[in-house]
Amino acid sequence: MTEYQTLRTRFENGVLFAEIDSPPMNLLGPALVQDLVTLIPKLDEDDGPRVVVFSSADPDFFIPHVDMTKIAEYRQIAAKLVGEPSIGLLFRRLSLTKAVTIAQISGRARGAGSEFALACDMRFASREKAIFGQIEAGFGLSPGAGGIQHLARLMGRGRALEALLSSNDFDADTAERYGWINRSLPDAELAPFVASLAKRIAHFPPGGVQAIKERMSAINLASEDDFRRDSDLFGVGAQDPENRKRIGAIAKSGMQTRGDTELNFGRLLGEISE
Repeated sequence: MTEYQTLRTRFENGVLFAEIDSPPMNLLGPALVQDLVTLIPKLDEDDGPRVVVFSSADPDFFIPHVDMTKIAEYRQIAAKLVGEPSIGLLFRRLSLTKAVTIAQISGRARGAGSEFALACDMRFASREKAIFGQIEAGFGLSPGAGGIQHLARLMGRGRALEALLSSNDFDADTAERYGWINRSLPDAELAPFVASLAKRIAHFPPGGVQAIKERMSAINLASEDDFRRDSDLFGVGAQDPENRKRIGAIAKSGMQTRGDTELNFGRLLGEISE
């Protein structure tokens, strides 16, 4: 089995269980992106897993957001698979794999963490522990990895704009009601439910499963150009001098450390931004 830096993997009944373990807090940085670049092509192999379940080893964080200090570095790693320095196109490539992908979310999934979950085919979350947010507007940025494309299709215009423009935290029950996720479940029931569903799907003939997924992608997955445009806007925004000042001010508050800022970003981001 392939060795990964940030993924603990096990294979069971046609299902690959991939637990994200990237201390100190599962930031989307070069190591995790490299592991995704390695994993994604394997999901198209004939003898590859039929279903993949992504979860987190960290009880507080699924993926909180990108590593803001290594944007250029991880984007160049993504280019090794998709030909362009774009996390959005990397996540879109994940959406197109033959394998069915499921995000099992406990902890915070904000920014690119939310976008990673949205790139998966299905999302199930802990009612007590999962938190969702698209925090980019609070930095003066626009989501660059598919958040706009997915949320507009899942939620509709009004709710998507609320999620995107507020940069606020959303609990799992609200996320379910808005369409961000498939279901919120009691934390004790989450992993057994997802494992049962994954194994059930993996048991079915792969041709039908893959045909359904392919047709679904043709109907509701945004084009490469749409993802590319969003990715470019994020990159431009991250280089804007005023936005860089804002990012620096937020960083001084404790961003990217295991403290109050990251745990309560939805509340504190608005206060810091003011």
